[in-house]
Amino acid sequence: MPASPQCLSGFVVGHAGLYQALAMFAVAYFIIGMTVLSVCAIATNGALDAGGAYYMISRALGPEFGGSIGIMFFLANVCGSALYVLGLVEAVVDSFGIPPGQKVGTGVHILPQSYWYELLYGTVLLALCLLVCLVGASIYAKATFLIFLIVVGVLGTILVSFFATRPLGVPIHLPYINGSETDNGSFTGFSLTTLRNNLGGGYGVDYTTGQMMSFSSVFAVMFNGCTGIMAGSNMSGDLKRPSYSIPRGTISAVLFTYLVYNLLAFLMCATCDRTLLQKDYGFLRDISIFPPLVTVGIYAATLSAAMSNLIGASRILYALARDDLFGRALALAKKTSASGNPVMAVILSWLVVQLVLFSGKLNTIAGVVTTFFLLVYATVNLACLALEWASAPNFRPTFRYFTWHTCLLGIAGCCVMMFLISPVSASASLGFLLILLLALHYLSPSSTWGYISQALIFHQVRKYLLMLDVRKDHVKFWRPQMLLMVQNPRGSSRLIDFVNDLKKSGLYVLGHVELQDLDTLPSDPLQPQQDSWLSLVDKLNVKAFVSLTLAPSVRHGVRQLLFTSGLGEWCLGWAR
Repeated sequence: MPASPQCLSGFVVGHAGLYQALAMFAVAYFIIGMTVLSVCAIATNGALDAGGAYYMISRALGPEFGGSIGIMFFLANVCGSALYVLGLVEAVVDSFGIPPGQKVGTGVHILPQSYWYELLYGTVLLALCLLVCLVGASIYAKATFLIFLIVVGVLGTILVSFFATRPLGVPIHLPYINGSETDNGSFTGFSLTTLRNNLGGGYGVDYTTGQMMSFSSVFAVMFNGCTGIMAGSNMSGDLKRPSYSIPRGTISAVLFTYLVYNLLAFLMCATCDRTLLQKDYGFLRDISIFPPLVTVGIYAATLSAAMSNLIGASRILYALARDDLFGRALALAKKTSASGNPVMAVILSWLVVQLVLFSGKLNTIAGVVTTFFLLVYATVNLACLALEWASAPNFRPTFRYFTWHTCLLGIAGCCVMMFLISPVSASASLGFLLILLLALHYLSPSSTWGYISQALIFHQVRKYLLMLDVRKDHVKFWRPQMLLMVQNPRGSSRLIDFVNDLKKSGLYVLGHVELQDLDTLPSDPLQPQQDSWLSLVDKLNVKAFVSLTLAPSVRHGVRQLLFTSGLGEWCLGWAR
């Protein structure tokens, strides 16, 4: 697997060819684009607090979905940070490590190689990321901007190198378990013959893993390099104007990376033979007019990705802790510095990443990390779709370039991609999501965020009520409409059950008259009683509505209930 985004285009076109590579980029960015539209819509719909995608999902779909997706998104960012740190360690060791079989380094190859040494290198790099994140979002923004300038400079030199470098042969050393193999690749310069040879697919063995590549495996690796679209929204709590910054920043980043990937793919196919593309993912250093700058760019881009995942994980953890969905388990993550930086969440996230680094190799969970990200993206699309279908008055995003069709396409694309990348990982991720959903449903405290399901139900009920036409009523389809007057619910449970059996899928209303005068009361006494009556209906397991009224006499109260309940059967208890 290529260690950095700069190597990604060469890996893809080397195995898939130009035509299939362009198709892969188009499909991947189509899915990403649909998700970005949903993110922009939710981000521009009023205030957006800390937590990014977690905040969007939890406030739209409720605490169960929000909490479970939040945990999965946190784990995805943690493992993603560890993946990038280990990728950077591999790149550093590849450039400066002592070759296998030698005890003493020569030249720049001075770093010893072993599990513990590589763990030490990863710990040092992760500590650097921790230091930046502990200082705060401002220094993080400055660091990432500096890295962005470095990467842009590297891309500029790479583009110039394709035109300025003369044709040359590149010796390739392929490390394997039982020795090494040497081959030669060619940088031909712009050649129509080279371009024709690279148009079609030519899947071979990935020299870093020894596995045979296919369309799905190459596509999975390529898509894994495009899962950073939530980096900006994760910082929603630190942005001054998230509704302004998130749409513009995210869309600009997606368009920029899409154009760069396609441009690099074309230039590589027109100048490099298949051997060079397949067997040396770091060949850009060999053809660059200034090779050290390419190395610095690879290190900077990978370090930026690791830092972005670490600070994103800390913001998600802080938002989860502040919402108290997991009680005291995350209470420590609530603590912030004087400037508002969630330092304990950063330290806890760093600790989890450090624990993951002990595994050394994360190829076994790379598929799970990608499916976690895709599951989060699918749920963001689902949240936007639910808000759009519910037609809630409070959903009025200023970003209007989305419809429910784009949300559906985003959901379908993410789900298909999950199972295309790894059916086992996708099934395991869905099972883990289901377990978290059930745990939060039964164990977490009730929230006051509101449930989108109620808005959807109201929208559908209103639509079907408007479709009812009294002029089309017929005696064949008559249904009873029962109004049962209940004075004391404790002694009327049998009567309530009896009338419930009589109604036979008709309308059933429990009526109660409270004998008081509203003019003499400080507040309406019926509102607190409403919840108690609804709890009674749930406990008795009857399908009934509750109608309460306030009147000076029973006669006036019954008359009001008859008027509000409509024409039907009126039931009274038999006095003993």
